[in-house]
Amino acid sequence: MKHPTQLGKYRITEVLGEGAMGVVYKGFDPDIQRTVALKTIRTNLDAEDESPGAPASRFRNEAQAAGRLGHPGIVAVYDFGRTAQVAFIAMEFVEGRSLASYLSAKVRFTDTDIPGIMSQLLDALNHAHEKGVWHRDIKPANIIMTTAGRLKVADFGIARIESQNLTQTHYMVGTPSHMAPEQFLGKPMDRRVDIYGAGVVLYQLLTGRAPFAGTTEALMYKVVNELPEPPSLVDPERPGWFDAVVTRALAKRPEDRYPDAEAFLRALFDGAGQTIDDTAWEKTLMMAPPRPARPPLSPPTFAPPSMGSAGSMGSPSAGTPPAHWDKSLLTQAEQTLAKHVGPLASVLVRRAARECTDLNELYARLADQVSDPRARDAFLGQASLVTGGTGKTAGGTSGAPPGSRSSPGSKGSTGSASSGTTIGGPLNDAVMEKAVPLLAQHVGPIAKVLVRRAATGIDSRAVFFNRLAESVNDPVAREKLLKELGRLT
Repeated sequence: MKHPTQLGKYRITEVLGEGAMGVVYKGFDPDIQRTVALKTIRTNLDAEDESPGAPASRFRNEAQAAGRLGHPGIVAVYDFGRTAQVAFIAMEFVEGRSLASYLSAKVRFTDTDIPGIMSQLLDALNHAHEKGVWHRDIKPANIIMTTAGRLKVADFGIARIESQNLTQTHYMVGTPSHMAPEQFLGKPMDRRVDIYGAGVVLYQLLTGRAPFAGTTEALMYKVVNELPEPPSLVDPERPGWFDAVVTRALAKRPEDRYPDAEAFLRALFDGAGQTIDDTAWEKTLMMAPPRPARPPLSPPTFAPPSMGSAGSMGSPSAGTPPAHWDKSLLTQAEQTLAKHVGPLASVLVRRAARECTDLNELYARLADQVSDPRARDAFLGQASLVTGGTGKTAGGTSGAPPGSRSSPGSKGSTGSASSGTTIGGPLNDAVMEKAVPLLAQHVGPIAKVLVRRAATGIDSRAVFFNRLAESVNDPVAREKLLKELGRLT
């Protein structure tokens, strides 16, 4: 492409990097005689999209978030401008390489280097947090290691400014391998999301790899449900005290992590048992392999377009609907489920769709993922409106294969309608009357009262069955009841 020779008052001197959304230039400010970096984005890119994840919105957000910060460990922002073709941010030009490039080159940081690197990172994050800014995308690609033995945090494109509403409910942004559980689950976030990201960076410094790997779908599951292997098991030469620090930084629940960057740093000081030399790693970098002639641009930040669009999870395994399903049906299912489980809905719907053949079966399987009984009632009620008991197949036509049923709930299921034959259909007196003796086998004479109570205020058979199942504590008995109720006509 043809590059400009000037942007605003800044004279272009070199192309530093080029990507799909824009170009990063090296420039010169003639007014104060200093070199700058000019990050650009095409003004016609998503011009009509004002959502927080849109490139244009993220670009403006970066200027606003980083512009209010002033710390030697954070890349400074000087100016924001616009031409007919591009918008640009003029920022501090930093001579150095990203931490990601050193890790990719298999540079092994010493046990002395690592606390020093982390102390600089945490000091920068502490400043941002005190100013009400949460980065939300802390990763090696956004950490620049300078030739002077200092690091700088860059790319505040998806930062959260505490006083501004820059996010949407169920909207998910970040880089999957470094995202905290609450980012995947669409739960409220605070500064502790950066504590988690810094914990991932610490894990990478110790082991050379992230704590979890795999497709976006696999990462989501692991981050939310699994514990990472302790660093000392991955690399037995590392001191064992790092394990406890990493474990707390990567805690699933925000309240179990370090409350702030200062507490994280104190834990490193306590573990090291000595004064931390925060520039010792300069010697290690001097021995590192030279930078490639043109290093690749950092991986794109993960920002799905919306919960209701195809491909919203950003990976082939999660973003491509199974071929036998109508996209509109899955989109509707995602939107319905997202109200109860957040951004994870996209992955859950696509996973279930690969194993199901009709809408009743799909929604029954998804109901298992809503753990709160009241929320599951709401989901099943919405599902009943969609399916209507018609047995639509994956392709959107009616007439599911005879005998097509969903499989029993998974181990530990809370007892949704997934074990029944249908999720749709209206509730009537005949079904209620037949449900009494079935429930009585598990709870005794009180069954009649429970049936009447469960039917209050609803006309959905699926919600009715779900409420009855909640009366049975034993999981095996609950599954049996749901099967029996599902056969009622």
